[in-house]
Formats: sequence, structure tokens, C-alpha cells
Amino acid sequence: MSALPTTVNQRPFDQEPSGQRSFPSQGMSAGSLEWKLLLAAASSTEGSRTHIPSLLTTQHDHPIDWPSLLRGANFHGVSSLLYQNLAPFADVVPAQTLELLRTAYAANMQKALVLSRELNRILDRAGSLGIELIPYKGVVLSESYYGDIAMRQVGDLDLFVRRRDMIRARAALRELEYVPRLDIPATSEADYIAAGYEYSFDGPLGKAMLELQWALQPRYYAVDYDMDALFTRVAEITLSGSHIKTLSPEDLLLVLCLHAAKHVWGRLIWLCDIAQILKRGNLDFPSAVSRARELGIMRILHVTLLLANRFLETPIPAALEPALRSDSAARALAEEVAPSIISGISWEEHKTDYFRLMMRLRERPSDRLRFLIRLAFTPGPGEWQTLKLPRLLSPLYRAVRMVRLAARFAKR
Repeated sequence: MSALPTTVNQRPFDQEPSGQRSFPSQGMSAGSLEWKLLLAAASSTEGSRTHIPSLLTTQHDHPIDWPSLLRGANFHGVSSLLYQNLAPFADVVPAQTLELLRTAYAANMQKALVLSRELNRILDRAGSLGIELIPYKGVVLSESYYGDIAMRQVGDLDLFVRRRDMIRARAALRELEYVPRLDIPATSEADYIAAGYEYSFDGPLGKAMLELQWALQPRYYAVDYDMDALFTRVAEITLSGSHIKTLSPEDLLLVLCLHAAKHVWGRLIWLCDIAQILKRGNLDFPSAVSRARELGIMRILHVTLLLANRFLETPIPAALEPALRSDSAARALAEEVAPSIISGISWEEHKTDYFRLMMRLRERPSDRLRFLIRLAFTPGPGEWQTLKLPRLLSPLYRAVRMVRLAARFAKR
């Protein structure tokens, strides 16, 4: 199959490259008009959006910093939502601001269409080889829960694959001109698949435009989600005229909660996604709660819902209100991370505070212990690049891991 020639790495109004977490927050604070407008536009509730006219009127006394608002919307992934909610107020919003938002929306639409076609191309090729891939974020999420393929800012393609099919799927992607960004030595690949969770690929549409995942997170996070069972609970949607499988609403809710927690809920769009899933009404919430309890991620679910309620006024499901009232640790954690969401300050994943936070997000002592043990003993690319060992001696990478961690802590 021929590769698509179109690239989609467009970056409207000062968008930072993927992976960077700094945020130009001038004029953006919890009480600022810019932040309030951003929240009102991102909210899935009609009541929150009714605040927009009064916020725009208030600017006569306190002018809105429109460039700061645009940068914030772009960083938080809600530019399309902002455009949708500001477009009716062209008599108040500066023409240049609306044009920038319109241009960003159009670029996002173009990118979403290109990614949709490419996704179908990938799924067709994998299907012809008997490999099942499950897309779940990006254009699939936008189509399923926002009702508009361009309403959610799209980034790349994210697909789940069964662990047993990962090597074959990677070979199929190579036929489509996708190349893994991480060069894992052949002697360490089995360890990487056991301890890691994804391969990121460069391809016809640009760099890092596809992620193939056989687990939700690296093994040391100690959330042992049954991925084979996830594949049996899929839902079906129509995307660009093709019927494709995606995650069930219950699995999607928990997967997105875990993803947001891993990144300390750093972007509003991740909370918007949760709000849209809850709003849709096709969610078997008791089933999702039961699964979260089995996995030991109730506190992660609680913090996510508390943050969605705080920032977007997303209603708390009635069935969970008593548990949230009694989970003082979840309420404290939500208060702790909220300021970093507003300011855009990143919890750097290699810092001690980040790993402490990840442990505090787990309600079961056994899960916290498993997290700590796996973190200490699970080798990764850093260890493999530090020392080249033959396959026979690969178990020694655990010792290399411990030495590197000890040196890092000693340095601090």
C-alpha cells in the first residue's frame, strides 16, 4: 500500500511540540477572566456556558488578555471548544482572535480527516493479517463523544494491541512505512515488552504520530489491567464511513482516568473527555466502579471526578457521592494538584515528588508496595543504554537499575 504524502504536524499560534509541559501562563490564574472563560467554554454543562456573555461583558473593566487565552486553550487542548463558544459573540470578541481560532479549528478538522483515513488504512492492513487493533483516543473519541470529529484537538493515533500480536503488528506497520522511535536491542526486547507498554512510531504523517500499546502503563505503576478482557468488551462506531471497534464506555472511562492521573491531570481536555463520557448516558457506571475497585484505582477515579466537578462543574454520579464524602485523601489530593493544572506547572516524572504522588493515589497498601518494588527492580531503556549485556546476563539489569536509582537519590 502506498503511504499518504500529507503531513499533519501543524502548530497554530505558538503550539509547543508534543512532550513539552511548560505553559506560558501570563495573565492566567484561578481568578482571571482568561481562566474562567476557558473553563466555561470547556464545560459540558449548559449552566457553565451561560457564564460566557457576562465574562465577556466584564472585560470592559478588566481587559481580557486574548493571546494568553489562546495559548492556554491550545495547551489545554480546548481551542475548538473555545471557538465554538466564542463564535456567537463576534461583536465582542476581537476579529483577529476569532480568525485565529477559526483557522486552528479548520487545521484541526483537516488533521482529523487525514488521521481518520490513515487509521482505516492501518486497521485494514492489520485486519487482513488477523491482527486486532483497538483505537481509543483522538479522532475516535471525538467522533464518539463530542459528535464532531474536529471538536477535540487531535494529536496522534493511539491503538491497543494484544501482547501476543505486538511483534506482528509492528511488522505490519513497517510495511506501511512506520518506524519505531525507540531502538530496543534484540536481546532486551522481551524484557521491554514485559516491563513497558508502548512503541511510538514515526511514519508517513510525521514524527511520533502513532502509538501502539499492549498495556495501559509501564509495569511499575502496578495497575494490572486485563487487556485480553478489554478486547472482548469492545464497542463499535462508524468513522469516515467504516465500522471500527473501540473501547467500551466503562473501559474508556477507567483508561482515561489512569492516563490523566499518570500525567497529573495536566490538561483540561482530559477532564473534558471524562465529562463527555459521563454525559453521554450509555455508561454502566456500577460496572465501571466495580472494575476500578478490583484494580485498586478507586482513589484515582475519585480524584478525577472531583477535578472534573471543580473545573468543569461535571455532576458527580449520585451512586459515588457517599464514597467521595468519606475519601478525605482523594479530596486532599485534588486540592493539591489543582493549582498545577491552572498554572501549567509540570510534575516531572523523574522527580521523587512525582513517584510519591503516584503511590499516594493508590488506596491499597499492597498496591503501593508493588509500585515501589517494581519501580526499583524494573529495568528500562536507561539501563540498557548504560550497559550492554548479552541475553544470558539480562537479569543483571535489575541490579543496574537499583544502582542508577541509588545514585540518583544520592545526588539529590
